[in-house]
Amino acid sequence: MATTEVERRRGQLAALSIAAVVIIVGVPLWWRTTETYRAWLPVSQIKELAKLQLQLSADVEVVFARGTVTPEQQKKVPLTQTQEEEHAIDEDTALRYRYETRYRTATIMEEDALNQPTAAEADLSLHTLSESPCGSLVVYVIPVSSSLLPEDVNVYIGQRRTALLRIGPQMRVGKTLEQLLAHLEPRIKQVLQVMSFSHTDITAALSDRVRFSPDNKESIADSMRAFKSSPGYEITFSLLNPDPKSHQLHWDIEGAVETYIQPLLTKLSPVANFSIDSQTLYYAMLGVNPRFDASRSAYTLNADSLAHVINPVEARLGSNAASSNPVLNFLLYVPDAHHSPLYIQGRKKQEVPSNAFHSPRWGGIMVYNVNGFYGSKTDFPVDININMAKVMGVFLAQLRLLLGVQSSTPPPGFLVAPCGSTGLADWELDRLMWSRSVENIATATTTITSLAQLLDQIGNIVINDNIAQQVSSAVTSLQLAVAELEAGNLGFALQYSKEAILASEKAFFDPSLLHLLYFPDDQKFAIYIPLFLPMCVPILLSLLKIVSEARQRRRDRKAKND
Repeated sequence: MATTEVERRRGQLAALSIAAVVIIVGVPLWWRTTETYRAWLPVSQIKELAKLQLQLSADVEVVFARGTVTPEQQKKVPLTQTQEEEHAIDEDTALRYRYETRYRTATIMEEDALNQPTAAEADLSLHTLSESPCGSLVVYVIPVSSSLLPEDVNVYIGQRRTALLRIGPQMRVGKTLEQLLAHLEPRIKQVLQVMSFSHTDITAALSDRVRFSPDNKESIADSMRAFKSSPGYEITFSLLNPDPKSHQLHWDIEGAVETYIQPLLTKLSPVANFSIDSQTLYYAMLGVNPRFDASRSAYTLNADSLAHVINPVEARLGSNAASSNPVLNFLLYVPDAHHSPLYIQGRKKQEVPSNAFHSPRWGGIMVYNVNGFYGSKTDFPVDININMAKVMGVFLAQLRLLLGVQSSTPPPGFLVAPCGSTGLADWELDRLMWSRSVENIATATTTITSLAQLLDQIGNIVINDNIAQQVSSAVTSLQLAVAELEAGNLGFALQYSKEAILASEKAFFDPSLLHLLYFPDDQKFAIYIPLFLPMCVPILLSLLKIVSEARQRRRDRKAKND
């Protein structure tokens, strides 16, 4: 009897010990080792960035030349005015434009520069005196008697960040400087709309974040034509020779790129990095049969068939699998002898002067006719040297459109100087940088906000320290970009916005965030129940038996006492 009691006590102590070890040691150890690691994220700062409040600040300097202000007004010229505009895009996005205008009179050297024979020479002379910082403008107010501008031109916009504004007789009606400035204000605002950011361009840059209104069709078309902002672009020039037996084509693509394309890409280096390659494709057909026009003795491609040209050709272009950057394709197609000459017709059945077309966010195609090299007794194949100046002129215009360089129609009375050998004016670069900075900020904030919401909804996704570091870096870069935009430092704002979009996308597309790598709760129960149930059932039954015996002893003791 004593031995049985000792064995029973020993069994009870063993069951209690096993249960205590499982509860005190096993359960915490299992919980700790199977816990999902989630590094800290700056959620509060991300929520602040979700409500995007952007302020764009531009510095404008208005310089009065001799003969535009009276001696009495010259004494009051050194002053500064600040104007602000606010636009509520939606409940989470608001824009504020701040223009800080400084007024002064021209120096002696600037007066000498304004005495040049032409406006272009004056623009170059003023540029050599002082170079305006990125994102700023200088407007020189010249008298009505100045011969720099033609009679029907009141504003000249040069290749740099300088504009010449002719003051009219009606602008000097006011007796005070304040009244004169009130006359100049609408003209200066027009100059800003052309040379700096405009509300239409900035709203279009927010397309990833804000839905366009149906009445804003022009902005929709412009934004959908250009490629989205990217840290880098791949540019591919392809020569399509469908019939090598008819002609042997020679094109100096390397020299043409160096002469015509590289100056533009060098100037665009603050916006993105570019890489260029070229190729020649033989027996490459357009995939669309052109129609023969007997009245012109030529073949034609109408506007409706152009959409079917790209797909068959694109299959042969190849792609750079080692790069995730967008690819801009520029194709030069030389028709074979049996379908030459070949002309492209527009919507109104009129011949396109450039004999080329471009596809939004893809590239451009130019048809280069060589039927003039064929004669009645021509020996095939014919050696043909392609006029690269003609070809690159078309490709350069298409490249500007695809990269987002807007060529808007200036207001009446404005004369815009040609962009020069670089293919891009300084103020056009600033205009693009404003749009790209806002677009990068909007895209990065959307990416980071979406990532934070995803991680908050799915609690079993591991957040590594590397992801947390990328998110924190993106948030910091976004805050700096917004601050630099507010301060008017366009170059720094663009750089920080590029860093923000790189860090945000790297964090969002990290492979460790794939939800398929983690089991949902029902699968976890299916795994853990067969593992723990056989172990827990004996322990639970032993504990229940111990509790039952303890209650029985208590009842027996109580009955004995009674």
